Amino acid sequence: MTSPVSPTSTTPSPHPRLDAVPAYKQGRSAPAGASKLSSNESPHPPLPSVVAAIADRLGSLHRYPQMTAPEIIGRLAERYGVAPDLVTVGAGSVELAAQLIHATAGEGDEVMFAWRSFEAYPSLVRVAGATPVMVPLDREHRHDLDAMLAAITDRTRLIFVCNPNNPTGTVVGPEELERFVDAVPRDVLVVIDEAYVHFDDSAYFGPATTATDPGRGAGLELFRRYPHVAVLHTFSKAYGLAGLRIGYAIAPAAIAAAQRKVAVPFGVTDLAQAAAVASLDAQHELALRIAEVTAQRDRLQRILVDAGWPAVASRANFVWVPAGERSVELDELLHTGGVVARTFPGEGVRISAGSAEDVDRVAAALRAVPVTDQIPDTAAVREEATA
Repeated sequence: MTSPVSPTSTTPSPHPRLDAVPAYKQGRSAPAGASKLSSNESPHPPLPSVVAAIADRLGSLHRYPQMTAPEIIGRLAERYGVAPDLVTVGAGSVELAAQLIHATAGEGDEVMFAWRSFEAYPSLVRVAGATPVMVPLDREHRHDLDAMLAAITDRTRLIFVCNPNNPTGTVVGPEELERFVDAVPRDVLVVIDEAYVHFDDSAYFGPATTATDPGRGAGLELFRRYPHVAVLHTFSKAYGLAGLRIGYAIAPAAIAAAQRKVAVPFGVTDLAQAAAVASLDAQHELALRIAEVTAQRDRLQRILVDAGWPAVASRANFVWVPAGERSVELDELLHTGGVVARTFPGEGVRISAGSAEDVDRVAAALRAVPVTDQIPDTAAVREEATA
């Protein structure tokens, strides 16, 4: 009989690689009556048809969901004209990003992305044991693709291109994105993260399966032409299903198969799958909502610029204000006015495009301080921000 292990003063400890992994911080919650513009959520409540689809499934909550998600995957495959085995689903595009990292990279490998970009990228890479390579954005808050190409090494396994980029709202154009993809070695996966694409291209809500925007590189078109491209989409933003957590990837067959190996079993609930299918049946209603959001986004950007803050023209559902050392000051100004934004101290403030009432509240908060007390050289700021 084995002797019991003698108790010691030591306790189980986490893996040392997690020392470098910051915990993901959710956007600050809003007090009652305030405008929560910190998480890029839809300002609209769920569509009645989506609520009805969810209600129909409540009686089967004691059953596991279909892990292969055949209905939603079949609908997406048909919509985009791809084989079903190239489509995978996950708990939002963030979980799919994690799947792609685990499927392609590990200890000693590198995963590249622009910075600043989606806040979860560095943590997801480190959790997988790989090394994040963060390439600074250019002076216009856009991806510096030449610098990214120069940073590729024999250890690079995956590159994220967030298009439109979170949190800056800028996009990579079609020609420059294709030149980049063409120049990347074929054994490096290029993941075009289009979580916010629906705010830049309303054709995604129409019948076309190959919608493109002349001002932005289209991930799906590049996926069709290159063997080392994958695309991420989500139902959290434009579709308004952030609380249910469902997104999808379209990837080369071998990568998609590997994603299914590393995915959390039953990670996408039956309710989320039903809501996603119902959302695909409500494209016209959603297109009207998108138009409202983008109109308020553009109005928000103009209000910020007119108030002397260097807001960047956005192609997503938020506006980035690269206020630098004055970012906390802007955050406090907004918070005092009943607006909760997402602040990156020393860098900038990201403000989601909410309802007309939300944007009115931003305008009122900014009027509380005279323009002359804001960022100096207002005319220069306005010229740069609208260029």
